[in-house]
Amino acid sequence: MAAAAAGAVGFASLSAIAASPETVTLEDGSKTQKGAKPEDGKWMTPDGEPTYRVKPDGTLDWYAYSGFRRYHSECHVCHGPEGEGSTYAPALKDSLKTMSYGDFIGVVASGRVRHLPGGQESVMPALGDNKNVMCYIDDIYVYLKARADGAVGRGRPVGRDDKPTGAIEFDKACFGE
Repeated sequence: MAAAAAGAVGFASLSAIAASPETVTLEDGSKTQKGAKPEDGKWMTPDGEPTYRVKPDGTLDWYAYSGFRRYHSECHVCHGPEGEGSTYAPALKDSLKTMSYGDFIGVVASGRVRHLPGGQESVMPALGDNKNVMCYIDDIYVYLKARADGAVGRGRPVGRDDKPTGAIEFDKACFGE
């Protein structure tokens, strides 16, 4: 119950977040990216990239919610809660304001080394063999894109849509069940 209350507080500030020009409000009050349409419960941009849908009460579509869970399971240790960054890894909510979907996939799968002043390096490890990341890479991207676009605030989501059949079948296929 406390977690739900904390989540409600996190999303209560939704209107105070500056929305990206890519974010639009649908007739039902939900927020998504411009031109996005649902395909079996997954929201897709006209370019065929996965995206989010956030209902007015802060409820996330299944994939954005899954991305929230997977991000906090695999990524937040380095990149901080809600993609806010840390002393040694960038704020992904900021990176996804300019990073393309393809570049995001490439960096996560292959890793990256950045040479910093003073001879230091910033290393993103390659996670292409990690099924807990790669099976849910679209979900993680969707969650972080919603954060970058200002459609999702900080805190635990207040709710989620039901898991679509396509997501259930994809999980089984990705993990070899």
